[in-house]
Amino acid sequence: MATEPGRASAQSCRVAGQLLASAQTCRLLTRHRELLVTHVRNTQCVLDNLVRSEFFCAEDEEIILRFPTRTDQVRKILELVQSKGEEVAEYFVHILHEAYDAYIDLRPWFKEIQYEPSDCVRKIPVINTDPVSRYCEKLHHDLGRDTKFIISYAQREETLLEEMYTDTLMELLNDRNESLGYLDSLDELFSDRGVFNQHAETLFIMGDAGVGKSILLQKLQNLWSFREICVQSKFFFKFRCRMFSAFKETDEISLKDLLFKYNCYPDKDPDNEVFRYIQHYPETVLFTFDGFDEIHADFDLRNIPEVCSPEEKTHPLLLLMNLLSGKLLPGSKKVLTARTGTDIQNKVVRKKVHLKGFSPECLRRYTALHFKDRDYQALVNNQLNANPHLCSLCSIPLFCWIIFKSFKHFQTVYDDFELPDLYVTLTNVFMLMVEVFLSRSSKPGLLKRSTRCQLETFKAGKETLIAFGRLAHLGMEKTGFVFNQDEISSCNIEEKDLQLGFLRPVCQYDGCGTLSTFDFLHLTLQSFFAALLLVLDESIGPAGILKFFSECDYKSANHFPCPCLGGSKPRGKDPFQENEHLQFTNLFLCGLLSKSNVNLLEHLVPPTSLKKKRELLKSYLSDSVKSHLKSLPRVKCEQEGNKVHVMPNFIWMLRCIFETQSEEIAKVAARGISADYLKLTFCNVFSADCSAINFVLLHHQKNIALDLDNNNINDYGVKELKPCFHKLTVIRFSVNQLTDTSMEILAEELLRYKVIKVLGLYKNQITDVGAKLVAHIIEECPSLRIVKYVRLMVYWLVFHCLLLGREILWLFFFHIK
Repeated sequence: MATEPGRASAQSCRVAGQLLASAQTCRLLTRHRELLVTHVRNTQCVLDNLVRSEFFCAEDEEIILRFPTRTDQVRKILELVQSKGEEVAEYFVHILHEAYDAYIDLRPWFKEIQYEPSDCVRKIPVINTDPVSRYCEKLHHDLGRDTKFIISYAQREETLLEEMYTDTLMELLNDRNESLGYLDSLDELFSDRGVFNQHAETLFIMGDAGVGKSILLQKLQNLWSFREICVQSKFFFKFRCRMFSAFKETDEISLKDLLFKYNCYPDKDPDNEVFRYIQHYPETVLFTFDGFDEIHADFDLRNIPEVCSPEEKTHPLLLLMNLLSGKLLPGSKKVLTARTGTDIQNKVVRKKVHLKGFSPECLRRYTALHFKDRDYQALVNNQLNANPHLCSLCSIPLFCWIIFKSFKHFQTVYDDFELPDLYVTLTNVFMLMVEVFLSRSSKPGLLKRSTRCQLETFKAGKETLIAFGRLAHLGMEKTGFVFNQDEISSCNIEEKDLQLGFLRPVCQYDGCGTLSTFDFLHLTLQSFFAALLLVLDESIGPAGILKFFSECDYKSANHFPCPCLGGSKPRGKDPFQENEHLQFTNLFLCGLLSKSNVNLLEHLVPPTSLKKKRELLKSYLSDSVKSHLKSLPRVKCEQEGNKVHVMPNFIWMLRCIFETQSEEIAKVAARGISADYLKLTFCNVFSADCSAINFVLLHHQKNIALDLDNNNINDYGVKELKPCFHKLTVIRFSVNQLTDTSMEILAEELLRYKVIKVLGLYKNQITDVGAKLVAHIIEECPSLRIVKYVRLMVYWLVFHCLLLGREILWLFFFHIK
């Protein structure tokens, strides 16, 4: 076939150009010889490909490897390559170009010479045998495998992460913990938005128990394994912080062993190239450390000298601290999670993110993922919409997971199971979970049962519950969350009990790949079992149930043992002081000994013992509430009256009271609030806490001001506070994710009672629809004198307020924010 003249000319020019490029390759190697000798650090990958492509023979490789130093080996390779002709020289350069990770230092050189391989050399394959590249691929593969499934409801279940993961609200904070808005995607975690310390390297993610910190890290790890997240990191090392508490005081380890022993080892790396690369390029490393608040040291690390050398052995906890502070591998990226309230100094934090659980829209998506059947979806959504307190619990992913999984299980077993009633407590939720675990161990029948008997399930599983309770209690006493086989056996937990799913294997803690250690499915589950033992164990007398209340008096000084990250100072005795794993134990104890659980528990423990424990707890709580409220600081203000500014531990007190569902204790608490103004700003109040606030305030005899600015109550919390709006003269809900739904509730309730004097709503998610409702409140409530609102709505509201008179308009302008 004849070739067109134009096309033939173009092909001839291209071939000529490639021949010219090929002829220049040897001269290029000569001209840049010293640069190549300096930057070609891996000779084996070059030799492997030259031998495989038959450009070198075995004797050539043997001659090169006789040279003792890498630089001499590179010089000999260059000499042989140039002696064998242009094609070999061109393929040598092509190897350096295609084995990207192995020769990353040469990228600027390739850009400078404007490298373009010829067609013939493109056809010759290049296989990257570089240890660094192989190790990166191994990390990608292992992380992809390890994060494919969500830690499941029972060990025999598997749930794909990509099929169930739902984003939670990610609030960006500045160095003063003030809101900077919300992140739209996980990629934004590593952007420059919100960075307040350019010299620090740690992204700090905080959130309450069960809010989704661990699952977010799992999603990050999974995205990295498939190269689907915008972060420039070749290496990804993940750790759970509780593993550092498992080491003894005398244990020592090097950074190299910490990285490889507890993640994965490099294969075929006799020259230690992977670790040398990590040391030379620390900016290519990304760490995740999950659960910094779970570290508890029984010894003082200040007596152990700090180590900044990556080669030297020291205590693993010091390695962690030096990594976070940037003394080891400076420039590496770190993601650290901890519970809200954990003290980390800003000098080591690059940016802060606060996880706040599911938004209503996220909850709807999560519901749709759990319930594929539309009839079930409608049933669940209807029950949630009718129960704002249940919605609030479901805004916490862990609690939502328990409730939904329980619902699905009981729907398959019983005919008429529905979600819990109006004021379900957290204890009810965990009892539901335990019932499901136990009932799943029994063989299912072919037909659905007509009735559900919780009592029979708990009676049959009593000894199992006590065994897990002993293990949980053992951990609480030694502040431990990881258990070895000896500890599990000492609590009479058998192999069949492990299959229930209360515990999960955590083999990475011993670094040997054996299933030698376990922890509870979640720390709150361990707290529940510890509380359950205090109730079920007849050897624990009434006074013994108060053990963990007394231990909540102050934080251990060794809780955060590195001064550079944040220290803890002993505080005055207070049974509601933050110490979360013990606080949850106390909370569940209050719920278990509540009146609603008497009928169940009196069949599991002697009624006389149960009665004594209930009376003692009730008396202790009443006395503690009185003393706690008396100690609150009070300020007398001319306009606001007697003002009390409570601390976050006040919320724990309210939670315990709510778990008891005791009207008597609630009345004691209400009488103790001898103030006109209750200020709970920055107390980490979330929506379900509003049920506890309402439970107490309903018994308060006088009108009262309630300031909940800068919390996380959202629309669900506003719904839960509806019963007490008739006595609220001040309502401050600024910075709380409120939408127009909350404005509808406020308009309905405030217009009904018209006692409101101050209304704070700035920095929420209110549109023009909500603004009209606020304007209507201003118009119809004569006592309303101060409104704090978002700036974007000011002009719209002012227009509607012009009819109200100059005085109110002046106050409105003066107090606007």
